[in-house]
Amino acid sequence: QVQLVESGGGLVQAGGSLRLSCAASGTVFRINAMGWYRQAPGKQRELVATITSVGRTNFADSVKGRFTISRDNALNTVYLQMNSLKPEDTAVYYCNAEALGDMPYWGKGTLVTVSS
Repeated sequence: QVQLVESGGGLVQAGGSLRLSCAASGTVFRINAMGWYRQAPGKQRELVATITSVGRTNFADSVKGRFTISRDNALNTVYLQMNSLKPEDTAVYYCNAEALGDMPYWGKGTLVTVSS
């Protein structure tokens, strides 16, 4: 089993920055890719960014050039640096981990609110 705990959400003005962190614990050796998804009110959960164990990244078009994802394998932590935030980035952000042979793991989410 893998446990994921997110932190770093909050309220920020448009144009501002936030950094989200997600710490993994448990059977972390089974984790391959980690990433972030988000769900805005009334919308489906969507991919934001992912990163593999070797550092390969993937971003949603809506965040390319504004968000970066990084991973510290020694700390079993993944980060999402969000710059130039927009009101439409407002959502609950969920950490995700893909582990070999397991169903995907999810954190409980952290709320990001961007005011205009």
